[in-house]
Amino acid sequence: MSAFTLTATDGAARAGLLHTAHGDVPTPAFMPVGTKGTVKSVDPDELKALGAAIVLGNTYHLHFRPGEELIEELGGLHRFMSWDGPILTDSGGFQIFSLRDTLLGTDDDGVTFRSVYDGSAERFTPELAARIQELLGSDIAMCLDICPPAGVPRAELEEAVRRTSLWARRQRELPRAPGQLRFAITQGGLDAELRRRSSEELVQLGFDGYAIGGLSVGEHRAPMFEATAAAAALLPAEQPRYFMGIGDPVGVIEVIARGVDMFDCVLPTRTARTGSALTWEGRLNLRNARFARDPGPLDPGCGCPACARFSRAYIRHLINQQEILGVRLLSLHNLRFLIDLVAAARQAIERGGFESWRADALTRLET
Repeated sequence: MSAFTLTATDGAARAGLLHTAHGDVPTPAFMPVGTKGTVKSVDPDELKALGAAIVLGNTYHLHFRPGEELIEELGGLHRFMSWDGPILTDSGGFQIFSLRDTLLGTDDDGVTFRSVYDGSAERFTPELAARIQELLGSDIAMCLDICPPAGVPRAELEEAVRRTSLWARRQRELPRAPGQLRFAITQGGLDAELRRRSSEELVQLGFDGYAIGGLSVGEHRAPMFEATAAAAALLPAEQPRYFMGIGDPVGVIEVIARGVDMFDCVLPTRTARTGSALTWEGRLNLRNARFARDPGPLDPGCGCPACARFSRAYIRHLINQQEILGVRLLSLHNLRFLIDLVAAARQAIERGGFESWRADALTRLET
């Protein structure tokens, strides 16, 4: 059976079902990030209650702490973190290449870098990234790729595309956990010709799904969305498309409009740790004195545990006093806000009203 069923389209926007060994995921889907085997401060049962259908774990961090062998010994990542739904693991490529000051060298065989944990020289190869994910037992394993930052010379982008394809070819037939899907990652930055080359080379290899990598890495938004539309159009309609690393409400709506099915970001929980809430009024900094006597919920109409029971004034008090509950409540709210937003986008696609919903949502978010 195919990993994906397309159920509705409205312009370029798509609704579908991603089929995994641990259940189906309605798309578009926002994936909360559980880098080290946990979505920060949120219990797995709470995640499920918020409407999360799939979470993300990180190959780089889980490899170093506590190690994939230990996790396998204890029953795999699902059992280890007590989450029985689908899990996607990224390959570690973004971590290695975004921490450029730790990079020691890249060659056709793999990449050498200093561990962020103890500074020791370490090496990742495509084979190792695949093996770690096999032992973790995730539902979706990402290929190791090269993710350059924005603004690098074209020659560096071209080399990233070449090596990403080379490495994908080596990962295509490697052993997998039972039922594990494998996605390749297209590169090319904002360069239309390189993105086309990357997409064509990877699609030819035949993976279960494809990610758009190397965007949302510091470039301006307008050309990024333009590149997203072009990149998504190069990928097979019958397979899932994953934009790596976007999670602000406007960004999420815009990539859905351009044909993306899945996306992830640390933004909801990271924003919570800075004391801010995602709302239809925009981002609220609860440290601001104007909330000191505000009896209202973070966002009227939101059904999350924070909005159902607590006032802005109380959450502001918790944040200012560095109480853990404040971060937890904001995390629950921000995750629910994004998950609800994406669910509303899906419903709009299914009824054929996505463009008017999008226009209304963007107007509300940007005023």
